[in-house]
Amino acid sequence: MKPFLIIFLIIGITTPIFSQHTHFNRRDSIRGSITPERAWWDLTYYHLNISVDPTAKKINGSNTVSYKVIDPGQVLQIDLQAPLRIYKAIQDGKTLSIDQEGSAHFINLEKKQVKGAVNNIEIFYGGTPHEAIRPPWDGGITWQKDNNGLPFAASSCQGIGASIWWPCKDHMYDEVDSMLMSITVPENLMDVSNGRFRGVDTHDNGTKTYHWFVNNPINNYGVNINIGDYVHFSEKYAGEKGELDVDYYVLRDNLEKAKAQFTEVPRMLKAFEHWFGPYPFYEDGFKLVEAPYLGMEHQSSITYGNGYQNGYLGRDLSGTGWGLKFDFIIVHEAGHEWFANNITYKDRADMWIHESFTNYSENLFVEYHFGKEAGATYVRGTRRAIRNDRPIIAPYGVNAVGSSDMYYKGGNMLHTLRQVIDNDEKWRNILRGLNKTFYHQTVTSKQIEDYLSQQSGRDLNAFFNQYLRDTRIPVLEYMFENGQLQYRWANVVAGFDMPVKIIISGKSHWIQPTDQWNSKKLRAGKTGLKVDPDFYVSALNILGS
Repeated sequence: MKPFLIIFLIIGITTPIFSQHTHFNRRDSIRGSITPERAWWDLTYYHLNISVDPTAKKINGSNTVSYKVIDPGQVLQIDLQAPLRIYKAIQDGKTLSIDQEGSAHFINLEKKQVKGAVNNIEIFYGGTPHEAIRPPWDGGITWQKDNNGLPFAASSCQGIGASIWWPCKDHMYDEVDSMLMSITVPENLMDVSNGRFRGVDTHDNGTKTYHWFVNNPINNYGVNINIGDYVHFSEKYAGEKGELDVDYYVLRDNLEKAKAQFTEVPRMLKAFEHWFGPYPFYEDGFKLVEAPYLGMEHQSSITYGNGYQNGYLGRDLSGTGWGLKFDFIIVHEAGHEWFANNITYKDRADMWIHESFTNYSENLFVEYHFGKEAGATYVRGTRRAIRNDRPIIAPYGVNAVGSSDMYYKGGNMLHTLRQVIDNDEKWRNILRGLNKTFYHQTVTSKQIEDYLSQQSGRDLNAFFNQYLRDTRIPVLEYMFENGQLQYRWANVVAGFDMPVKIIISGKSHWIQPTDQWNSKKLRAGKTGLKVDPDFYVSALNILGS
């Protein structure tokens, strides 16, 4: 090993890396903070009424925004990203002036805004939306053609924001209570969007308008359009809250493949209702919709592009074999119905609430269907993808996102916490309790951390600081001396005192190290000391024997 590399590694394990990048500008703050022009009004309803021309790759139409006045203001922020343009905004028949700064459009209201009043504003917009180059990661509209040469298009916009394709209050803290989507497409195609199908209107100009209604609160990036030559089949699922309507929309040529592969959906629902509680959107049903990209967790309208195969595009991300026992996209993206769509972060910096729990849901799915050791093996296998490059939680208020470790490290963090609690039924009740306590809510990391502390009966402040806000892996340093086991935590934040299970000569023992040396009367066995592998930590015998 070269000397400079040794120095780098030493720095890496002793100094946490706290910044994703340090240069944020006003545009970041306008996008990522609850600005004064957002704070005074509360979303109640959207009617998104648009025409989509897949051939010209254009969108035109309007969004009617209904809102309740919380604290009267006269300037209202609506977001829309270029190259789309807002043509005009109307309230009570009057066209309003608009000041624009980047993607933020500050609409100057003429009507006096009275506290408690519910008002509407209609936003007219159109143009050629940003085309997603690498969906769903970069976001935008994907325009493709199916095998028969017909248009196949869909939206995806996590991170980049829903304002990449429609005008909205593009901040996660405020979810609209309900929403109507009226999407006009060429008559030989179908639009599938969120919620319940309300009907279709046929027009003389060779188009049809599909109406979809969302009865539950929905986050902005969860709203989607899917346009193609779809065929439909369905089933009923006997769930915890009664009969759930399950609908599938796939390209015409893929119908038989879908009927075989989508038997995964009832298996997913059975496992996740066991672990997390009832599916959160019975009123809107559950849909799985084929899309021209890998997939996304659009609420009640999960998109699917995994090629009708198990694993992640046929690969096992865990390297254990268990990842080929299920369709990754169906299980992972549907898991987001509980963590992302039911419980939603307020600030993108807390994206771990979505991704860590949903990554962990894969483990729980495997456990439910194949046994506890299979699930544990799967989640341990995903550790090979952990980078420990920067903290999982990013700076707040600037639309920043933390390390991709929010997936695999976050899943292993939750698996470790389960070991600390050491009571599987209690752990299951905590997971179900999260979805009940924060049902249809936007939350902060602190709320989730505090809940887990309260329900576990432990102060988990240092635990979460270690795994969410630091990059170091806890190291259990130990040595055997005079018939005593000496041990402590190293490479940890202040106050880190997580109990851990160790194994000596095949026998398990619990110890609770701190960052100070402690001792326990335990003799070294022939096989030395091992840490239970279900804890995401490392161990070091400082005597080397």
